[in-house]
Amino acid sequence: MPKNKPLTLRRNFSWTFIGNLVYSGCQWGMLIVLAKLGSPEMVGQFTLGLAVTAPIIMFTNLQLRGVQATDAKQQYSFSDYLGLRLISTGLALLIITVISLLGGYQRETSFVIFLIGIAKAFESISDVFYGLIQQHERMDQIAKSLMIKGPLSLLLLGLGVSLSGRVIWGVLGLVFAWLVVLFGCDLPSGLLMVKQRSKLQPHWHWQTLIKLIWLALPLGFVMMLISFNANIPRYFIERYLGERELGIFAALAYLMVAGGMVVNALGESASPRLAKYYAEGNLGAFRTLLLKLVGVAALMGGIGILVAIIGGRPILTLLYRPEYGEQTTLFIWLMVTAGINYISSFLGYGMTAARYFRIQMPLFITVASISAIACLWLLPKLGLLGAAIALLLAATVQALISLGVIIYVLHKR
Repeated sequence: MPKNKPLTLRRNFSWTFIGNLVYSGCQWGMLIVLAKLGSPEMVGQFTLGLAVTAPIIMFTNLQLRGVQATDAKQQYSFSDYLGLRLISTGLALLIITVISLLGGYQRETSFVIFLIGIAKAFESISDVFYGLIQQHERMDQIAKSLMIKGPLSLLLLGLGVSLSGRVIWGVLGLVFAWLVVLFGCDLPSGLLMVKQRSKLQPHWHWQTLIKLIWLALPLGFVMMLISFNANIPRYFIERYLGERELGIFAALAYLMVAGGMVVNALGESASPRLAKYYAEGNLGAFRTLLLKLVGVAALMGGIGILVAIIGGRPILTLLYRPEYGEQTTLFIWLMVTAGINYISSFLGYGMTAARYFRIQMPLFITVASISAIACLWLLPKLGLLGAAIALLLAATVQALISLGVIIYVLHKR
């Protein structure tokens, strides 16, 4: 089969699921390594670095991968997407550098934030190549990249921490791993899609870039707000309770990713198909596929809650340490939140496929505001449990509003 010939939806899902399974497992493995070899404080430093950099990167990325993958009418070339991504990534690095220096963090924590920003910059450039590959419905190429990136990241981070006893050297390993994957895997895969190296060169035609920014800017705000909303409890925990409690919360919260891995695999695989159905006016197929995705989300959420209730303490103790196993109630609340988040994510993929970008901005402003207010109110009273309840309230509001938007989209069309 030619390297740029589209795969079937089933094969794309299979490849995406396997790739995300390996990569998410390795990301989780990084937290386990830090918890086992280090301390909750080290886990807290690492997750704080991710929490600070993620909203910035998400905003400057402008969700170009999703815009590109659903660009069924080929309005913009890959060179336009790449040119914009290089500019926005440079801006993100500048902002992260300023925050790491002026944010009032300890010296080592500031350096960790800065290094994670560099690693995220390499990941952002890989991401725009993923958009090109996803547009051609060749998720196997992305999966292979992730299956190299995950184990290499885990290996180098683990080596850095075990040899030095410090998280900084582990993050340096992460930076090197993501740089290698960008130039060793993602650039060559992009060339397979377009067959001409000249088409992989960035293009800076300012009129075109301004139009693309105007199109994608709402999604940039939305992705920033989604990331900010997910990380709001981490900011409050770090300020009110310290890095140790943040490390414990982050380790438990990462278990929500197990189902999110399936959600992302299905959502990314189905996005081009959903976009085609909507563009063609085939609303029956669009609605049927989206309902199937939501049904999968509900099933996964129920399984997660059941596992947390039955085996929460032994699972947490085995994976991390006994102090993590004492947080079984927190684990259950986080699994409830995860189930609702899975449903919201699929509804979000549906909105993006229908090219309803701007309406997502007020949605996530509302969600982030509720999360922040709930954290401010509940966290000082209930500690880590208050943070989990705040996440649950925000997730519920997001799911209800997203459902309303999808109903409106279908009715209007």
